[in-house]
Amino acid sequence: MPSHRYRDVYQRVSVPVTERHWPANRITAAPLWVPVDLRDGNQALAEPMDPERKRRFFELLVAMGYKEIEVGYPSASQTDFDFVRLIGAQRLAPADVSIVVFTPARRDLIERTVESVRGIPNDVVIHMYTATAPTWRNVVLGKSRDELAELIAAGGRDVLELAGDMPNVRFQFSPEVFMLTEPDFVLDVCDRMTTLWDATPERPVTLNLPATVEVATPNVYADQIEYMHRNLARRESVILSVHPHNDRGTGIACAELAVLAGAQRVEGCVFGNGERTGNVDLATLALNLHAQGVNPMIDFSDIDEVRRTVEYCTRLPVHERHPYAGDLVYTAYSGTHQDAIKKGFAEHRERAARLEQPEREIPWEVPYLPIDPADVGRSYDAVIRVNSQSGKGGIAYLLQSEYGLELPRRLQIDFARHVQRHTDRTGTEVSARTLWELFCEVYTAGANLTGPEIPDDATVEEAIDALAADGFPVEVLSVTQQTVDRAGSALSATYLEYRTGDGVAWAFGTGETASRATIAAVRAVARTRAAVLI
Repeated sequence: MPSHRYRDVYQRVSVPVTERHWPANRITAAPLWVPVDLRDGNQALAEPMDPERKRRFFELLVAMGYKEIEVGYPSASQTDFDFVRLIGAQRLAPADVSIVVFTPARRDLIERTVESVRGIPNDVVIHMYTATAPTWRNVVLGKSRDELAELIAAGGRDVLELAGDMPNVRFQFSPEVFMLTEPDFVLDVCDRMTTLWDATPERPVTLNLPATVEVATPNVYADQIEYMHRNLARRESVILSVHPHNDRGTGIACAELAVLAGAQRVEGCVFGNGERTGNVDLATLALNLHAQGVNPMIDFSDIDEVRRTVEYCTRLPVHERHPYAGDLVYTAYSGTHQDAIKKGFAEHRERAARLEQPEREIPWEVPYLPIDPADVGRSYDAVIRVNSQSGKGGIAYLLQSEYGLELPRRLQIDFARHVQRHTDRTGTEVSARTLWELFCEVYTAGANLTGPEIPDDATVEEAIDALAADGFPVEVLSVTQQTVDRAGSALSATYLEYRTGDGVAWAFGTGETASRATIAAVRAVARTRAAVLI
């Protein structure tokens, strides 16, 4: 690999913070989340959203509780312009939701942007951006530092001239590629903007500091954010915002550390869509806070519906292993994991009963599951699934959750061997129904086989004597009984452990009473012998 072609971040930009405060900080409240799916996410789609999809996405974001939403780039396309106008004309945004529109620092484009929001009753944020890093200045824009600073100031003056008298409008500036911009330059440019726009606590300016391309470990970004947080003029009149991308796969960590470093606002996409490897993932950020006991202020209680809507609107699937939202994230195949989860659920139910509190109200302490799947609208049905890597715990859990069977531990071990042979032979995942069918095949031996005649009212001893008289002596080692609630009616079940000359085995029976279930289990022993003799 030609690694010599690349420089580390410290050779590309100064990172001035040496006395860090952020490592000692804690996140105790959610920042302001600002989804940019309708602008930044949309421009990264092979097929950008049509008006119907954009509207459906916007309505989802509102329903989830987002209070500031970037809705488009109205100077870039007629579709985006019309969508912004639609929001105002049809009053799609509740009064407490702010609308953000995006524009470059060019007068004609700023004019078009301002026109798109004219008449909208909601609070509006006009978001102006310009790339500021040396490579972008030199290669893309052909500007010196002074020339670029004047270009940005000119754009700021245009925004102020065209929208400064609109009382519901605030301003935002993004020095794009902030993370590779000289700290003194970006600080000077940002301070000029807050002075020009006369930032006050009543009409704050948002300064959004993007990791447009992720180039360093998250601690470096945190240092850069803390430098700005501690040195900005008019700090009490600034909403300090971040916009991490995910080029190194650490966008989540960048955002979390940036909040520790002083950021108050985070831009991203609900499931991390965006250019290249995507924007930071707002769902993961929010639910990470939830898992730490901090209210994320966004409703993910039906995460599957959120996912379905986002997938429809973007035409992009959410990965099966996506944190919190993927199909497999609350699923365990590993036998040791399954066993721990099964025991954790049992302990959780027992603790709730002991405390006389609802299961949904007591602290969550189930192994391997950072949050209760029910918090995001998932059921427990899919938590444990069975394949060739699974163990007795997962098998027992599925039979218990789907069919109400509480298998004795030694029977769990015995049945796991049968399941292992089945999965090795088929190479496929095993459903709860398949487990039940296999369980009945192994431990009831099939109803079409017969053995000695055993009356329904026989005792266990009489039934065993009947087997011995038929040439099949059996020693009963244990009898375990339970009541199974199936479809609202109670049924008795018996697990019979026995020994013959061939070793220890198990049988299973059900009946209207415990005694009849036990006789059914003895009959299963007899059928097992009949099957051997065939």
